Amino acid sequence: MTPDQIAPLFTRADGAFLCARWGRPIVPVVFGVTDAVLPVAKGAIEAVAALAGHELAETDGELGANLMVFFLSDWDELPLVPNLEKMVPDLGPLCARLAAAGANQYRTFRFDERGAIKAAFVFLRMDAALAEMPAEDLMLVQAVKVMLSWGEGAFTETSVLGQVGGHVVLRPDLAALIRAAYHPMLPVVARDAAHALRLAARMPEMGA
Repeated sequence: MTPDQIAPLFTRADGAFLCARWGRPIVPVVFGVTDAVLPVAKGAIEAVAALAGHELAETDGELGANLMVFFLSDWDELPLVPNLEKMVPDLGPLCARLAAAGANQYRTFRFDERGAIKAAFVFLRMDAALAEMPAEDLMLVQAVKVMLSWGEGAFTETSVLGQVGGHVVLRPDLAALIRAAYHPMLPVVARDAAHALRLAARMPEMGA
C-alpha cells in the first residue's frame, strides 16, 4: 500500500484524518448468538488482536467489557437493552435513523483522554445479506473494523476479505497495515494525514 492508498482509509466524511488504535487490552463480550457461535465470534477477535500484537484481557477495570458486539433481528430491540443508553447516548433516535436507512450494521467508538480507543460497540442487524455470510467471515470483518478508527468509506469499494487457495482470509495488505498501525514506535493516535507515510514505511519490513 502507498501513502495515497492508506490516507483515505482513515479520512472522515468531513475531511479530517484520524488513525487511532486501542490504548488498553480488549475485553470482548458478544450478545445474541448461540453457544456454538460464541467461540467463533471471540476467536475472530482474538486472531485480529494477535495479528496486531495487542492484548486481550478478562476484564477492564473501568468498563468491565470494552468491546460489545450485539446481534439482533430489528433495531427496535436495542433501546430495550438495560443500561445501553448510558453507554451509547441518544440510542433511541440512532436506532430510528438506522431503521429508516435500512442499515444492517453500525459501529461506534469511545476514546480516552489521549484519543486512543477505549471502547467499541458493534450492532449487527441480521438481514438476508449478513445471514448469508459464514459466522467466521462475518466476525473477521467486524474484528478488523474495530481494531482501528477507519473512515466511514474505508471499505465501501473493496472488501476486508480475500481468497487464498480457495480459503477466505483477511487481505494481506490490510493485515500488514494493522500490524504497522500497532507498531510500538508509532503514536496511539494521529490526526495528520502525513501519518500515512509513517504507516507505509513500516509495512515492507513486516512482509506487506
